[in-house]
Amino acid sequence: MRLLLVEDDRLLAEGLTSQLGKAGFSVDTAYTAKEAVILGEQEDYRAVVLDLGLPDGNGLDVLRKWRMNRVSFPVLILTARGDWQDKVNGLKAGADDYLAKPFQTEELIARLNAIVRRSEGRVHSLVKAGRFELDESRQCLKLDDGTEHSLTGTEFRLLRCLMSRPGHVFSKEQLMEQLYNLNDNPSENVIEAYIRRLRKLVGSDTISTRRGQGYLFNDVV
Repeated sequence: MRLLLVEDDRLLAEGLTSQLGKAGFSVDTAYTAKEAVILGEQEDYRAVVLDLGLPDGNGLDVLRKWRMNRVSFPVLILTARGDWQDKVNGLKAGADDYLAKPFQTEELIARLNAIVRRSEGRVHSLVKAGRFELDESRQCLKLDDGTEHSLTGTEFRLLRCLMSRPGHVFSKEQLMEQLYNLNDNPSENVIEAYIRRLRKLVGSDTISTRRGQGYLFNDVV
């Protein structure tokens, strides 16, 4: 899942980026309100972690601009402010959840996964498609015969993207956007390489290639 982290504390941002990466997120970082507004409107994010105290503005104003422009990704506000009024203002501005500093990274990740599930209309941390189950918490794939396969971070992100919308054709560019952040520079054939690896787990017929269009996950095989 591709995530935008808006946080002006660079040490905190670097630490969170590392932990979120291990949890299956591909993270872009914005350190200012101006950067956040631009990235939020230009890129395709599954969720956003938004700090309120930014050097060039208030995070709530950033959130209001996104919502005004119909940018609908779920937003978790992260701030040192613990006053109940800040929480109310954040939720009124369109936030989906609120976490005050200091916090445990495990709680942040759990809350992020929860708001993403709600945005996708799911209750549990399992992505089901046909005879396959993808466990988000453990980053593993379970087959209908009960066998499980652990996935690398990139394999997990790619399979999650495909299984989240069975039958939908994802272009190579769309998949690249969800797998890598703006600072990454992967080779052009990386998607094909990971598709080949995933097909060894789910079968060649489960992930189909639409020539000139992209890839899709077949939930009825």
